[in-house]
Amino acid sequence: MPTRFGRLWTAQTVSSLGDGVSHAALPLLALTLTRDPMALAVVTAAGTLPWLLFGVLGGALVDRWDRRRTMWVMDAARAVLLAIPAAAAALGGLSIPLLAAVAFLLGLGGLFFDTAATAYLPDLLGRDPALLERANSLLRGTQTAMSGFAGPPAGSALLALGRAVPLLADAVSFMLSALLVRSLPAMARPVPETRESLLRQARAGASYVFRDRLLLGLALRPAVGNVAFLAVETVLALFAHDRLGIDTYGFGLLLTAEATGGLLGAGIASSLGRRLGTGTALTSTAAVEGLAILGLAAAPNPYVAGLALAVCGAGMGATMVLGPSLRQAIVPAHLMGRVASTSRMLAMCAAPVGAFLGGWLATTYDIRTPLYSAAVLLLAMTAVTASMTSNRRVEAALLAAAPASGPDQLASKEPAQEIAPN
Repeated sequence: MPTRFGRLWTAQTVSSLGDGVSHAALPLLALTLTRDPMALAVVTAAGTLPWLLFGVLGGALVDRWDRRRTMWVMDAARAVLLAIPAAAAALGGLSIPLLAAVAFLLGLGGLFFDTAATAYLPDLLGRDPALLERANSLLRGTQTAMSGFAGPPAGSALLALGRAVPLLADAVSFMLSALLVRSLPAMARPVPETRESLLRQARAGASYVFRDRLLLGLALRPAVGNVAFLAVETVLALFAHDRLGIDTYGFGLLLTAEATGGLLGAGIASSLGRRLGTGTALTSTAAVEGLAILGLAAAPNPYVAGLALAVCGAGMGATMVLGPSLRQAIVPAHLMGRVASTSRMLAMCAAPVGAFLGGWLATTYDIRTPLYSAAVLLLAMTAVTASMTSNRRVEAALLAAAPASGPDQLASKEPAQEIAPN
């Protein structure tokens, strides 16, 4: 891997550890304020709303801005933001509306950071498909290990020291990440398009996704998946406590089981893609996720639940390496921000639907109902998207993107020549 990739990898490692701390601490903080499933759903959904409101426009802005600068500024802003709920927790002023507001602003910062990072990585690696797949495997594996494996138990432990402690830990991780990202090289921007309005450019990026069946299939897969996963995540803490008898520390270990599977899935993603083909591998992981959630819903004890979450995490980990790597290899550089944000917007806009669906099903029927419903949805999605992301479509798209004679490829490869391998 190029030497400078190490700094990006380190930045994500630090930030992901902080995210894992908050991932375990925030649901537990919310549970100290209310046990209403719908109130918990509000906090969960708030973080995804920025994608619904600003997703496509955010991608158009990223395609105009310096991507490295966008990344470190958003990290620094989120570090400052987290000081607000930390202070409120220390002073006894924490509330569900405050948690929801902070989640919304963190989500807005994440929108710009994630879109810029997705567009920056192909330039850093010269748009090489093999390097992109390996890089995404490393990034996803690290994110999973830190945010799921190491972070949740740490979050649960830090929460015992004080309600503000895990929030401050995440703030520190964002600031360290910002400093590392700022040290990365600035990449040459893609060849500029004819000057158009922001709205017109955003619409062009969205149209590019919806006209291409492969890109649309890659976008629909996480969109439908997010409806299912957020329905589960909204009630998971309550399900674990009431039905499985898991305490605060045990909940962190349950999330760690999912992360362990995710780490394995990210590690074997490249091998799975080579053996089955990227299209068939994506279809297989969708089926695995659905069956795993079904097993979670029927779990009679914490051990079976942990195993089911580990299997589900493996499917998710492999998917999150194969899908983005393929998209980064076939999309022109000048459209990368908009295509990435459109795809992510579809996924994130589906998340509030899943969050409120999970809360409503748990309130109206039973705490296990959201889990069974999520499993059915995931299995149905497998059949729908299988033909859209088939091996034949994937191979044709990679072949079409292979020539390096166009201006997009030249603009993205020039900076990569400056990077010396280890």
